[in-house]
This record gives sequence, C-alpha cells and structure tokens, in this order.
Amino acid sequence: MESEEDKYKHLQRIEHQLRQKETEQRLQELEAEIHAKDINVYKPIKDKPEASGKLRQTQVILGLKLFAFAIVTIAAVKIASVLAGVIIVGTIGFVAYKLFFTEKK
Repeated sequence: MESEEDKYKHLQRIEHQLRQKETEQRLQELEAEIHAKDINVYKPIKDKPEASGKLRQTQVILGLKLFAFAIVTIAAVKIASVLAGVIIVGTIGFVAYKLFFTEKK
C-alpha cells in the first residue's frame, strides 16, 4: 500500500504534468493564431503629378485664406482701438464741458 506521502507526491506530479500540457496547448494555440493571420504587405505607389499639383494648389489657397484672415483681424483691431480712443476722448471732453462750461443753477 502507498503511504499518504506517496499519494500526495503522485498527485503533485500529475498536477504538474497537467499544467505543463495546458501551457503547451495554449502556446500552440497562440502560435497557430499568429501564423493564421495573413499579413497584407502593401506596395508603395508614387503620387501622380496631377494629384500632387492639386494638393499644392489647395495648400496655397488655404495659406492665402489664412493670410487674408490675419489682415482682416489686424484691421478690425486697429479700427476698434481708434474707435475706443475716440470714445474715450469724447467722454473726457463731455465731462470737461459739463464741469467747466455749463452754468450752474
């Protein structure tokens, strides 16, 4: 008869072998999955000259739009600053007029 210790060692050995088989099976599944995937390799294609010219044209148009937007923004800021200056000077003038030139009742 086998002792308790022998049974325990036998079960451990069987468990270890089972784990090892499961690990090997999982590795085989992963390898099969990796090799099953088709890797598509695309060949590079040169751009057609017409397409690159059109791309350049759209970039130039976009650049000109940005430049025009910048000019309009600068002009709007200058007009706003002049208008603010006129309003400030007008307000100061009005206050000075009311303080010094209007008759008091």
